[in-house]
Amino acid sequence: EECSFVDDVATVRFQGSTAGYYDNRYWTMWKLPMFGCRSSQEVLREVKECSASYPGCYVRLAAFDSVKQVQVVSFIVHQPGQTAAWATTGEKDM
Repeated sequence: EECSFVDDVATVRFQGSTAGYYDNRYWTMWKLPMFGCRSSQEVLREVKECSASYPGCYVRLAAFDSVKQVQVVSFIVHQPGQTAAWATTGEKDM
């Protein structure tokens, strides 16, 4: 029997014969993909806005190769209960 349950406030787990297959595969998109994005500041602004809107959720950034049309990198940029881990220009601590 297939079913799902909430492991904690930000993680949904699947139970049954396909449990390991579905874990961590489906994420809700924040907005439409940023086709034509030319600046890293645009990306950081969206990450900051998404994290502020959903502070109790994990936020993952996924990047795709525009020629091959495949995902090339993906990583967590925000964890529940944490503040931003990056510094924008002019805000770096020494």
